[in-house]
Formats: sequence, structure tokens, C-alpha cells
Amino acid sequence: MTAVSMRGVNKKYGNVVALDDVSLNFAENRIHGLLGRNGAGKTTIMRILTGQGFESSGSVEVFGQRPYENADVLSHVCFVKESQKYPEMFSVHHALTAASLLYENWDPDFADSLVEEFELPLKRRIKKLSRGQLSALGVIIGLASRAPLTFFDEPYLGLDAVARQRFYDLLLADYAENPRTIVLSTHLIDEVSDLIEHVTLIDAGQVLLDEDAESLRSRAVTVTGPARAVEEFAAGHSELHREQLGGFLRVTLSGAAPEHSPDDLHVEPVSLQQLVVRTTQQAADERTASGATNNKGTRR
Repeated sequence: MTAVSMRGVNKKYGNVVALDDVSLNFAENRIHGLLGRNGAGKTTIMRILTGQGFESSGSVEVFGQRPYENADVLSHVCFVKESQKYPEMFSVHHALTAASLLYENWDPDFADSLVEEFELPLKRRIKKLSRGQLSALGVIIGLASRAPLTFFDEPYLGLDAVARQRFYDLLLADYAENPRTIVLSTHLIDEVSDLIEHVTLIDAGQVLLDEDAESLRSRAVTVTGPARAVEEFAAGHSELHREQLGGFLRVTLSGAAPEHSPDDLHVEPVSLQQLVVRTTQQAADERTASGATNNKGTRR
């Protein structure tokens, strides 16, 4: 079943193109990674899917309906972001009480355990919270809401490394007992790579990757060794990136690691983060080359 579907979606702000022919699916009851650089279009996608904005053209469905100004759909969606705003006079207790009234699957006992886990002061006004405490509040609301579709737009950046790992552990444990569709938008790809089941990579408003994480993990390899041997090995393969130092060459190639390789070469799989970085760099290089071609006329 599909929780989210976007087909040929475009979004413009004046002359600025934020989304360019975006098509993607988020399957139900999976953990999705929505990845990309700052300004790539991730937040625009999430705003459209959570009814906080609308597409310029194309079709958008959340649980089979258009989300914009659709209370029935939005009652099943939780969107937690780093820059989450709360009423000026709200305390932590007020925010959690409001969330309990908003989300029909709210688990008060789970929320209480999370408050204790992250040592959050219930009576303190939100404007007095530290950045880490504010992040913890967002994490608690996102987890305890148990909304069928939950977006985490990097609300955990304010947490230290130990607290972030605890969030990941709690998320995975609760997801196993209470499956729902979770979308993580993050720059900390290495930290969440073991959680993500499906990856959507956005760059310059376009979808570069939209695949299962398992297949992506075997999508590319890095080959290191003497330059001539690497060049011979890489011939005929699609190259994503190269680095050379003296007589040694390191290239990232599309394709799974071969069963056998020359003894003087070191071949290893590329991490999800490195694949995202290299794929994004390649797309940027292609745009630059295309722009140069358009400025100079057709190459012959």
C-alpha cells in the first residue's frame, strides 16, 4: 500500500523553481529517508505533503486523498521540524497536552516515559528550553503521536550524539511494535543508514534516487590502487568520482563489487552517505557542463 504519492509535481515561488517534475512514492509501514543538500527541495516536499503548501502543478495524494485543506488526511499526519514553533506562553506540559488532543493514536504512557528518558522539565516554558531540550520535545511528540504518517525534519539536530542514538533506538523499537510510515529528513546519513528502508534523494528540486536502501548499498564500489591498474579496471564502468595522489588513484564506480579483482587493487562497497554525496556531486557537475554547453552553443 502507498501512503504518499507525488506525480509530476512542480512548485514555483515567482521565478524560482523549487520542485521540477517530482515523482515519488512512500510505501506504508516503512522508514523512508528523504535526503539532499540544503535548498534541494526536501522541506518544500514535506510542506506540500503535510498541507502547509500546495503544488503549482502535478498530483499529490496522502492516503489516497489530496492533503491540502483536508482535515481527515491531516489528522493522520505528524510533522516535526527543527524550527518548530509553539505559542509564546506554552510550557512543555501544555505542548504535550495539545499533542494528546491532536493525535488520536497518542500514547500518554509512552510520552511520560520519553519525558523521563530525555529529562525534560514539564513545567518549564518552551521559550526557556535549551536547544537540546527543544529537540527532545519534538522527538517526544513525533514518537508518542504514533501518527500513521510521521515526518521528522531534523528535529534531533540539537541532541548530543548519545541522545541522538537513544532516539534512533527508541524509534526502531517502537516502530517494530507499532508500524507506521516514517520519513526522516536528515544530513546525518551515516547515523540513520541502518534505520532507513527506502531512500529518496533530492537535488535542485529533482529526484536523483528513489530506491530501496538495500539495493543502493550494493549500487557502487570504490577502487583504490596504482593509477594504471585502476584505469584498466574502471574502463567501461560509469564513474561517479575520482581522486588521485601521485601514482595512486581512487575512483567510485557504479555497480556491485566484483567477486574477483586484481591483487594490487582494493575494492570496497560505498557507504550510503558516500553514494549520496557522489551522486549529488555528479548531478551538479552535469548541470554545470550542460550550462556551459548552452552558453556556447551545441557541442560537436
